[in-house]
Amino acid sequence: MKILILGGTGAMGAPLARFLEPQNDVWVTSRKKRESQGNLHYLLGNARNLEFLNEILPIGWDAVVDFIVRSVDDYRSCIDLFLDNAKQYVYISSARVYAETDSRITEETPRLLDVSNDIHFLQTNEYSLAKARIEDLLVNDGRKNYTIIRPSITYNTYRLQLGVMEKEAWLYRAMKGRSIVFSEDMRDKLTTMTYGEDVAKGIASIIGKQETLGEVFHITNNNSLKWGDVLSIYKKSLEKALGHSINVFWTKTTTNLYLKNQEYQIKYCRYFDRTFDNSKIEAYENVSLFVEPEEGLSTCLGRFLMNPQFKPINWILEAVNDRVAHERTPLHEIPSLKLRIIYLCHRYNIGLFIKIIKKFNQFKKHNG
Repeated sequence: MKILILGGTGAMGAPLARFLEPQNDVWVTSRKKRESQGNLHYLLGNARNLEFLNEILPIGWDAVVDFIVRSVDDYRSCIDLFLDNAKQYVYISSARVYAETDSRITEETPRLLDVSNDIHFLQTNEYSLAKARIEDLLVNDGRKNYTIIRPSITYNTYRLQLGVMEKEAWLYRAMKGRSIVFSEDMRDKLTTMTYGEDVAKGIASIIGKQETLGEVFHITNNNSLKWGDVLSIYKKSLEKALGHSINVFWTKTTTNLYLKNQEYQIKYCRYFDRTFDNSKIEAYENVSLFVEPEEGLSTCLGRFLMNPQFKPINWILEAVNDRVAHERTPLHEIPSLKLRIIYLCHRYNIGLFIKIIKKFNQFKKHNG
């Protein structure tokens, strides 16, 4: 088969390309120049760009796997390109679309978009809602040559999540000798974390299967664990690798609520207990053979420590975590003067102090 993977260089896309390459002609879009080898070819370009998609899609594909995150409006402009030029179009959605439930999640579990009563939430295009709305565009289109995949939280060597935090918000602190700041309100919530390569195996298993067209599958580990257990796995692995103890500072609520754009991810995902029924994908891939999170998280963290690479740090969150943990980041660690000022303002709550002074002056002026 001739297969195109849009944005196929991440935690799921890169292993998917490797799994498909031996028996298929695989093409992967990338914004960085990469060397093709064997049956694996790279197309240099941005798969969010409609002009680029118009160049590569009309060639015609047996399957197109789409990892690109798009707005609902952007998706409307390219849905015809996907469905007209692929015998099977695989859309990577997210398990975050599911509403809260006390049972194991199946593909029929209600979605937040369909059952939420939170008017303000529904007026947004938050990630879980955008994914669900794009699913609806596919389902209501009339053509049935699509398959929807809903992964849960995936990890690999360079993506290691803790609650709502990426590694840049917790692992970076630990490696710099500061406390990991984590919250009691998330500690006992159940999460399902799946190794990216295992999700890729599940995706590969449905490609080219006629009976999977028009269907929805989630692909996750069978076993869930508490976020507090995830933290313990990380902490134990770090202490073994670094040779010293790692401190954890516990807060009542997550400091990430300080960042407004993370409110709904916390409220409508990380505060939910997530366990999954994988019987539907089991018809194609043996989920019981997926790597257990205790083993996978420890192994991936160990690999990361051999060649640590961090994306840019959010210095606002770093400042807030320092403030609550009564710690301080040395200014020479922060890469620019602008970021140092931002850090200091949030570390010492200077913005709040300025607001108080302004209100006090307004009060004095009004009252003579």
